[in-house]
Amino acid sequence: MTEQDAVIEHESGTEAAMRKFGSFVGGAAVDPEPDAEVITLENPATRRPYGVVHAASPQLVDRAVRSARTAQAEWWAMGPAERTRRMTAWADLVDRSADILADLDVESVGRVRREAVGDVVKSTDQIRFWAQEGPRLVRRSERSAVPEHLFLTCPGPVGVAALLLPGNVPSRMLLVHSAVALGCGNAVVVKPADASPSSALKLAELALAAGLPAGLINVVVGGAATGAALAAHEQVGGLSFTGSTATGRRVAAIVAERFGKVALELGGKSPQIVFSDADIDAVCEAIVWSFCANAGQICTAGTRALVHREVYDDVVARLAALAGRVRVGDPGDDATQVGPLSSGRQFDKVVGLVARAKREARLVFGGQPVADLPGYYFQPTIFADVPAAAEIFQEEVFGPVLCVTPFDDEEQAIALANDSRYALASNVWTADLRRALRVADRIEAGTVWCGTSRIGDPHMPLTAGRKSGNSHARGLVDVFTQDKLVAVSLRDTDTGPHWGLAAERTN
Repeated sequence: MTEQDAVIEHESGTEAAMRKFGSFVGGAAVDPEPDAEVITLENPATRRPYGVVHAASPQLVDRAVRSARTAQAEWWAMGPAERTRRMTAWADLVDRSADILADLDVESVGRVRREAVGDVVKSTDQIRFWAQEGPRLVRRSERSAVPEHLFLTCPGPVGVAALLLPGNVPSRMLLVHSAVALGCGNAVVVKPADASPSSALKLAELALAAGLPAGLINVVVGGAATGAALAAHEQVGGLSFTGSTATGRRVAAIVAERFGKVALELGGKSPQIVFSDADIDAVCEAIVWSFCANAGQICTAGTRALVHREVYDDVVARLAALAGRVRVGDPGDDATQVGPLSSGRQFDKVVGLVARAKREARLVFGGQPVADLPGYYFQPTIFADVPAAAEIFQEEVFGPVLCVTPFDDEEQAIALANDSRYALASNVWTADLRRALRVADRIEAGTVWCGTSRIGDPHMPLTAGRKSGNSHARGLVDVFTQDKLVAVSLRDTDTGPHWGLAAERTN
């Protein structure tokens, strides 16, 4: 199937069992192509290699897209009730496989296992939602105000939806984005992050076992070249990309060359505005969770705490005390709250940003790798008195690092919150409802959470601006569907606008 046991020689000269990961196209695993790029996979909790990826070539990507087009025609012909039934069966099967999927994500990117299981279960609710909501959306029609005419808008699928996924929450991102695409009648070609192919391949197998047509979910594995080939494919109707702003810019340019539709969920540097009347104990708990969960590798993580000067010193002290209680360790241990960073590359980025930040701000907690753990572990880290011009204030770290900056009044808080090239998410903490709404109205971000953090609903749009991209979640509907206008005259003898040329010839 998608994983085969093999024994290869490590660079060190020692031998170890390694697994091979190839693509999954048309309902079957694909043998490695000659001269395929080979990517070594490493468990970030141990730094030990455990497998290799045989990257898909542009030719294999083309084969996957064509397979998806064929399967999509079968999927659309089933009708909405049958599509709903089969998607629901997939959700049920994924639910029963949550432990297996979580273990794969623990191994590949260091997800805390308990949270990974919870992510899978939450995501199957999204599948069930879009199994019902997607058919409703594509049955929508609108009447025109033009007399004696009927104008209908007929939404439909774009055909093939491509998903370029990140490695921070592999199973959840595939499930949520696929749910929208499949619910709206599309087929899917998934390109998981190069470091996390295993759960994507398992989910494609489960879809086949649940009765989804072979080829409805294809997985092409590999690195940047594989993703670029998928983004450039002329028969991809809509594409979603989740990842860094720099890569998102390149993806958008590739898709624009062919006038394609694209959803971009990119970076963030979300502010958390704390007013003096907030429940400081509860707020500090929420902030520590927000910047530490998944080792800070969440695009909406609240990594800039903007705190009213009246409570600033108290908040900084409480945040440092709470950060010291965060349990960092083995992601397979249910007691662990923060696991490793997902890769050596990300670890090096965090180490570098933190080292430079020590010259620009006051370190009050952490700031170092975890010395007694073998993987890519980094301490929860808090910087105080961070100026808005500092790199650590402006750049997304994608690690468990928090900046704390004081403000004197509401105007300054809003100005600091908006002093960013990102505009993804934000938080407002205050007991004053009017102030919460007033500030929320002026923050430039796609989402503002007031008195809570990182909750959503599949009914609601989650959008972004500036260098954070454009849309994701329900916003994917616009990328994965296209409208058709059908205009019909209700007059028996009406042929539409004309010059009456036939009548002139008879005179």
